[in-house]
Amino acid sequence: MSFLIAIEGIDGSGKGTQARQLVDRLTSNGISNALLSFPRYSDTLFGAAIGQFLNGDFGPLENVAPQLAATLYAGDRFESRDTLLEAMANHQVVVCDRYVPSNLAHQGSRAAEAGQDDLIRWIEHVEYDVFNLPRPDAVIWLDVPPQVSRQLIEKKAPRDYTDKAADLQEADFEYQLGVHQVYQSLASSRSHWNRIDGLLEGALQVRPIEDIADDVLDIVSQRI
Repeated sequence: MSFLIAIEGIDGSGKGTQARQLVDRLTSNGISNALLSFPRYSDTLFGAAIGQFLNGDFGPLENVAPQLAATLYAGDRFESRDTLLEAMANHQVVVCDRYVPSNLAHQGSRAAEAGQDDLIRWIEHVEYDVFNLPRPDAVIWLDVPPQVSRQLIEKKAPRDYTDKAADLQEADFEYQLGVHQVYQSLASSRSHWNRIDGLLEGALQVRPIEDIADDVLDIVSQRI
């Protein structure tokens, strides 16, 4: 089986860009790889439902219990499990643009503080034990604060699941703050997590894409 890497971060932090940068650099170094992006809005039944959820078709964010939302995201990966395992069987490295850790951070942020750890454990049990998805060997967290990421969200290209400039989660600044806090907690308490600072030192300005990509490749090169 190959080395499984999850690229993580709040909405607008550059996950998709850095995932593509990583696979390009791995390919240039002769390392076979595959890239999967979650959710798979157009490829799975659950992915299509996630698109409806993020478009607001199920009502405001607070109307959908975090356990139910978590099950949608987990179901999308369960539908994609054969695709993921095939990629891992045929490549040295598989890069996921968002994976199970996204579910932990996003849904965990919506739980009351007293129940947050229990919800995170419940989601991990569903994804890894019930749905038998492989655990990532490394998680790379792109640490970009919501104050900066919301500017990047505004520059996103149109998505096929919504005609809005920002989906249900992207448009909620307080929600993004909560997700960022859970990512911080997860990164500080788990040894296979790696934090990359997305900002220039002393400034609320994103570092150059290439500089962040260098850091990502350094982390991966040390692990594979």
